[in-house]
Amino acid sequence: KKMASRRLSLLQNRSRRWSNPLLVFLGGGGETVRTDAAVATTLSSCGVTNPMQHRPHQHRGSGRHFASSAVKVSEERRRARNIGISAHIDSGKTTLTERILFYTGRINEIHEVRGKDGVGAKMDSMELEREKGITIQSAATYTKWKDSSINIIDTPGHVDFTIEVERALRVLDGAVLVLCSVGGVQSQSITVDRQMRRYNVPRLCFINKCDRVGADPWKVLKQIKDKLRLNCAAVQIPIGLEEKHDGVVDLVNMKAVTFHGQHGNEIKVSDEIPSELQDLANEKRKELIETVSGVDDDLAEIFLMEEEPTVEQLKEAIRRSVVSNQFSPVFMGSAYKNRGVQLLLDGVVDYLPAPHEVENVALDLTKDEEPVKTVSDPKAPLVGLAFKLEEGRFGQLTYLRVYQGTITKGMTIVNSRTGKKLKVPRLVRMHSDEMEDVQKSESGEIVALFGVDCRSGDTFTDGTINYAMTSMRVPEPVMSYAVAPKSRTDSSNFSKALSRFQREDPTFKVHQDEESAQTIISGMGELHLDIYVERMKREYKVDVEVGNPRVNYREAITEKAEFDYLHKKQSGGSGQYGRVVGYIEPLAPNEDGTRSTDVIFENGIVGNAIAPGYIVGVEKGFKEAANGGGLIGYPVQGLRIVLTDGASHAVDSSELAFKIAALNAFKIAFKSAGPKILEPIMKVDVTVPNEFQGTVIGNVNQRKGTILDSVSENDDVRVTALLPLSKMFGYSTELRSMTQGKGEFTMEYSSHSAVDAGTQQELMTQHSKSS
Repeated sequence: KKMASRRLSLLQNRSRRWSNPLLVFLGGGGETVRTDAAVATTLSSCGVTNPMQHRPHQHRGSGRHFASSAVKVSEERRRARNIGISAHIDSGKTTLTERILFYTGRINEIHEVRGKDGVGAKMDSMELEREKGITIQSAATYTKWKDSSINIIDTPGHVDFTIEVERALRVLDGAVLVLCSVGGVQSQSITVDRQMRRYNVPRLCFINKCDRVGADPWKVLKQIKDKLRLNCAAVQIPIGLEEKHDGVVDLVNMKAVTFHGQHGNEIKVSDEIPSELQDLANEKRKELIETVSGVDDDLAEIFLMEEEPTVEQLKEAIRRSVVSNQFSPVFMGSAYKNRGVQLLLDGVVDYLPAPHEVENVALDLTKDEEPVKTVSDPKAPLVGLAFKLEEGRFGQLTYLRVYQGTITKGMTIVNSRTGKKLKVPRLVRMHSDEMEDVQKSESGEIVALFGVDCRSGDTFTDGTINYAMTSMRVPEPVMSYAVAPKSRTDSSNFSKALSRFQREDPTFKVHQDEESAQTIISGMGELHLDIYVERMKREYKVDVEVGNPRVNYREAITEKAEFDYLHKKQSGGSGQYGRVVGYIEPLAPNEDGTRSTDVIFENGIVGNAIAPGYIVGVEKGFKEAANGGGLIGYPVQGLRIVLTDGASHAVDSSELAFKIAALNAFKIAFKSAGPKILEPIMKVDVTVPNEFQGTVIGNVNQRKGTILDSVSENDDVRVTALLPLSKMFGYSTELRSMTQGKGEFTMEYSSHSAVDAGTQQELMTQHSKSS
């Protein structure tokens, strides 16, 4: 009865899911009848009157879709994988990676994290990574498992302010989410799962540490379903837990697998499942088949026919479901005790998508960044993304993901951002700090280039097309710090660090303040800049003095104001003479309600009241004046300057004279044009568990924020608000405190908006005191 109920439930689900009427009906003799009459009878018995009313909403990812390629793909490329390993801190990510490298033959010895031998794990997490949840280490490690090549790519812990995070995530084709069998789904597990959803990355789950006291993988499996809302089922059950954990029962092959030897590389596979686990194995296998049947039509037909799927049929169904991001198989084991890692590697190869099965979108720069799909074809024109830069022993190392075409040693490639041509001097595959020279790399592969001057996020082509894998529109920085090395002896390393960080991240800017001679770093927020200051200390041994955060205000006018200014100076010999007449006015809003930030100069003079050669000086003067407004010295934006008349002198007029006239004319007109100070407003997305919604909204209101939206997403709520950047200092710390570490937020620049009268007066007072 229970199985019949499950089949009926599945039949109802399929009828709701299919866009066409149900085609499969089980007749009395078990034969398949494919008639509309049979459909009607079946649907009626299931209580479904019109299946067309139940058409599903197609799942839409963030520009990433999954489809079979029409291009003929070699077996080698079919078996390639680009994966990331993500986890909550201390779930065993580093230990698992160490075992993967050992079993695939990339390292000869296993070293533990913070091991007694002082060596440490090959890809040990850095201290800053543990503290901040970001990835700084080598970008990709190449290894081989059986006849498959696998690139293991570092996945950042936070989606915060840097563009680099998005680039790293889009390089992934699949991921392994590691969970602790004791701790279960923790705050960072929720965060990394959220990231994978955002970028539509298919994943496997690995419940680690089954050897620990209190291990309960079934509790964790329930949490994956309840807290992460993943459609998942176990593909293994553990043989023993805690100190008795010896291996797993493979539910797909229905075999017992145990691990022996010092490093667990002696694997024994038996058809005899331990008698005490036989019933549980049968039950969990049925659950697995039923769960996958719910999202895979081929397996559903077998299930409805009450037939037992073969091992190959089940594997293929799991793979289709994972590749389409509708199912996540759950593996179990203990990386520290060397249990289950080899089977997880088999799962990576068997179930996660190959690069050609993922559709990636590029932007055609010749057609105003029109989206175009890349083709996973080695013969197509080259398109590759430089997604990570690293300072190596031999200079800058650039990690490149090839999306289309083939890159070969010695070929000429073109940087889409700069248009510069360059030769590829050397191609290597990286393993931590070791490298292996290669002659070429095809679509779907990841290689490193030496001697290539570029920035993180640059796209390279062969010159026949002009594509970019990421938008060329980089948001302007919104916050600045004044920084200086504490010791003069650190100046060289300080400069090297700033130069490298600018190449890595286009949203990180550095400039010298002309008045104070201070070095100013600018970025997308407080946490963004704090991370770079910390990296200078950790990676370059430079202690940095940090000034108070500085918000990048702007100034604007609200009214039209006229000017008529004469600059006249006589000091013997040739003097200075220049008269400018006209007006300044704010730019009208665009059709979508936004306002342009441009400063537009128009020459409206009819005739030659001012000689054409002097107009250049007038424009220079006005533009220079607008670069430092009259209220607090920040640039003026969103105005039009119209020159209507003027006068010049045959002897005393010069370009300099008219420049000075324009500078002073602007200062006078600006004061009578209703000047306002504008502050940067940030669009903030805060995602927290439901129980903290009231606290977070109250805190946003305290910070003078405006709530735009509040949407429930399963057990979480996402609050979208507009807040002044000046009120966002210290928010990351306060949010962690308010939500017990379970909240996360992203912040992006929205616009500049006028401050209230009280704030404007306060800022003007501060400016007059400092100057």
